[in-house]
Amino acid sequence: MTTASAFASGPGWSPDFAGSQKKAASEKKDLLVDFTGSDWCIWCKKLQSEVFSHAEFTEGVKDSFVLVELDYPRDKSHLSEETRKQNEELKDRYPIKGYPTILLVDPEGKPFAATGYQPDGPVKYVESLNKLRAKKTERDEALAKAAKAEGVEKAKQLVAALKALELDEDLVSTSYKEVVEQIKAADPADETGYTKKMTTAKRLADFNAKLGQIRQSQDKAKTTEFLDQTLAEKDLPVEIFQHAHGFKASFLLMDKNYDEAAKVLEAGLAAGPDTDIGKQLSNFLEFVKKEKEKAGAAPAEGEKKDEKTEEKKGDKPAEVKPAEEKKE
Repeated sequence: MTTASAFASGPGWSPDFAGSQKKAASEKKDLLVDFTGSDWCIWCKKLQSEVFSHAEFTEGVKDSFVLVELDYPRDKSHLSEETRKQNEELKDRYPIKGYPTILLVDPEGKPFAATGYQPDGPVKYVESLNKLRAKKTERDEALAKAAKAEGVEKAKQLVAALKALELDEDLVSTSYKEVVEQIKAADPADETGYTKKMTTAKRLADFNAKLGQIRQSQDKAKTTEFLDQTLAEKDLPVEIFQHAHGFKASFLLMDKNYDEAAKVLEAGLAAGPDTDIGKQLSNFLEFVKKEKEKAGAAPAEGEKKDEKTEEKKGDKPAEVKPAEEKKE
């Protein structure tokens, strides 16, 4: 596994994570870990051709990083059994959300920054990586400062150190378990709110994982049943409550059940219109209304008609203006 060969990310990359950790430690470097799907991921291929395959990139990172490629192709025939097993274990250890994901990881295996595809070529990419590498210094200084504090103040400083990394909550919870435990111990009453936040993030991740498994069966009834069961749970965090309403509305929209979809979205919005998910539901609701308008659906029962738009002569329906193009 340590033998250099032609990897999807370009020359100079190794598939051996543990060996790369040892090399990084001995050379006082960090790991640059590329989670890629070499034979199916378009943006992975663009990142390789526009950045990784250029000498400006290779030269720019050689003194700072050991390059690691973790490939998750559809055709795994070119990967050894050892590499496949390692990659699956690392996918659990570093729960990324998509491909390509580039993690900056210290020799101990702790990520301190993340990035992905960027369109400005190898020189700009290296500049961006150098800026991100500074986050490790910020992390270490913040953790050292927190070690001298006590109680809630210690917890606040630890929370600030983790937030400065700008990593996904799943990555933080799996890679910084000891820090999360220190926060809980220093702040048993959860004055910082961090324990609740991480608990909610874990429940949301479990919800999305379970939903993903059920949706793979393409059984709409079973998926809807799962969403209804989730919504019936007590003390359901608002994030999961709104996610479930959004997914449920999407199934209703597929059946062109515009009015029920709108009702479901309105129920989700009522729980928190100003949350990030709430804003997405608001946009979704506007989209549903426009789809209903384009389909020429009749107003829902009890919905007040706009008399100004009705034709006064005959049974000819009022002219419907074209819906605005949905913004990406």
